[in-house]
Amino acid sequence: MTLDLASRVRDVPDFPTPGILFKDLMPLIVDPLYFRETVDRLAEWARPKHPDLILGAEARGFIFGAPLAYILGAGFVAARKPGKLPRRTVRATYELEYGTETLEVHADAIGPGSRVIVLDDVLATGGTAKAKCDLVETLGGEIVGVGFVVELAFLHGRDRLAGYDLHSLITF
Repeated sequence: MTLDLASRVRDVPDFPTPGILFKDLMPLIVDPLYFRETVDRLAEWARPKHPDLILGAEARGFIFGAPLAYILGAGFVAARKPGKLPRRTVRATYELEYGTETLEVHADAIGPGSRVIVLDDVLATGGTAKAKCDLVETLGGEIVGVGFVVELAFLHGRDRLAGYDLHSLITF
């Protein structure tokens, strides 16, 4: 039986700012059957790419990325907000629908030629995903896929990620 993952995504109007319709994945994550199904579907897509590393940004990228890395026998790279990592980092700053953000990874987290899947919960405008791709490429990694649980197609985030192998489980 295939579960309808979209049925567990809740709309939250005006979060984090007025005019934004936030896609809340916590109902999907809290349900063990749906959470397992989500990670299993991501693994089905990712496995043939033979990644060495999964890169996820805090916080929901950690929730999906770490179990995906475990299932695939890959390492996990945490992209964090500034000041959260204890050693030398590289950083990327990007635009969101509602402001700017910066992500950092340890400068030694991704070796040259490492096969990396960039993973996140939601593809909106593509700013966060593009910043993570830039971090991977700055460190010499090869992006073998960019995956999402949810894609908000009406925001055209794919346009910013042209040239990458993109996959989304749910599209709104």
